[in-house]
Amino acid sequence: MLDPLGAPDLRVNRWFDSDEIRGLERGTWRKYAYSLVVWLNFLWAYGQSWDDAEPRAEEAFKTWRMLDERNESLVAPGTYGGDLTNVNLFYRWAVSEYGVVNPIRMRRGRGRRWDGSPSEQAVTAPKAVRDRDVKWFDPAGYERYRDCGLMGFTLEGDEDLSWRGRNGQRDGSFSDGLYGTGLRLEEWGSVLLIELPPDDPGRGFYTCHLAEQTAKGKRARRYWMPRRYLLSVLDYGEGERAAAVRRARAAGRYERLAGARVLTRVLAGRRVRLRAADGSLTEVSLDSLSPAARRRLLRETPDGLEPVALWLNEDGLPRAPHGWHHTFTQANKRLARLGLTGFAGAPHMLRHSFALRWFSVGRLLYDRQFAHLSAEEMRDFRYEFGSTWDLVQLLLGHVDQRTTKEIYLEPFEALEVELLLVHANNSGVGDLMTAVFGGERRVLGDPLAASR
Repeated sequence: MLDPLGAPDLRVNRWFDSDEIRGLERGTWRKYAYSLVVWLNFLWAYGQSWDDAEPRAEEAFKTWRMLDERNESLVAPGTYGGDLTNVNLFYRWAVSEYGVVNPIRMRRGRGRRWDGSPSEQAVTAPKAVRDRDVKWFDPAGYERYRDCGLMGFTLEGDEDLSWRGRNGQRDGSFSDGLYGTGLRLEEWGSVLLIELPPDDPGRGFYTCHLAEQTAKGKRARRYWMPRRYLLSVLDYGEGERAAAVRRARAAGRYERLAGARVLTRVLAGRRVRLRAADGSLTEVSLDSLSPAARRRLLRETPDGLEPVALWLNEDGLPRAPHGWHHTFTQANKRLARLGLTGFAGAPHMLRHSFALRWFSVGRLLYDRQFAHLSAEEMRDFRYEFGSTWDLVQLLLGHVDQRTTKEIYLEPFEALEVELLLVHANNSGVGDLMTAVFGGERRVLGDPLAASR
């Protein structure tokens, strides 16, 4: 990091080589670095140095970020709260390293951390951040956002000849994957071609494997992909992706890809054989490949080299996950130009929307299929088979169900069941169970279904 005069502060930069954050994900580094840069830039304009900042600087920081009319880029409470949390982490390290005073005042928060220790909250942190910041799309809203914002259609559903986007198919497919699987941005953005399931017209859903190094918390898990969204991805592979690969080959970009390794063979047990630039061969597990390593994988085809990464930029090179934020920002601007003011989305909002949709399906299952049970029988059923929350927790891959309730679904937990069911109108429980359990021999389906 450099200050506005171009000089580095080696003490600040040492934080990124400290034991506290050296082993964290690259995306986490980016998040911490951005929060720290915003804070340091503010202090520079405010006239205080980071190692001598006073608590009143924190109060002025909140006013500037959230309320000051002179700031053309005011942020939501959740953004400010996240920045404050990250800056506090820096100061906790700097206090022990350099003996500076932490200007971020903390107080006891509600609940406990994942390790059981008491939680903390900044004194100036906004109240009820989650309730105001969390938003969802219902199915119809999502399709409108995707078609008009990401794929360039008009509000009437026609092709917009004035649209200058060239990656509508890619962006729509990527968005479909987030909305259809509930994966996080980096998780879905790091999937490889060879990890996609083959299409089977007889299936409604596919059970997929999320690699350990791409999953949050380094916990490999299953996720489920609806067939209609898989078809969207496969169409992108044959359309815009193939065109991008042809352009990259013609320009010789793959031969110049730094640190590239060529995948020569897919082995059993999710292992692959890779060839380095010096010709040496290694066998590795797909679970051991980080998102960055995955973006350096190539494979040989009859037409030449191509990336193994699924998502590519227009130049044919693998797309870094953080690049998708720009895509959604541009989509929001386009929707505003179309007159849909306030109708905006973000990658993680699609994960929230996924949670909403499946919570609704779960409520549909319980409230319609088990309405005949008494309260005591219903309690016994939930004890034996789990609740709607268990379903959503499983689909989202959460270790702690409190995360599911408190972050994703808390604000509408008490809404009327009828309102929730509106979101599930396009999800038939019968089709859902057939798709999930159709290949399980221990679950007996209708033996005549295939002949109908």
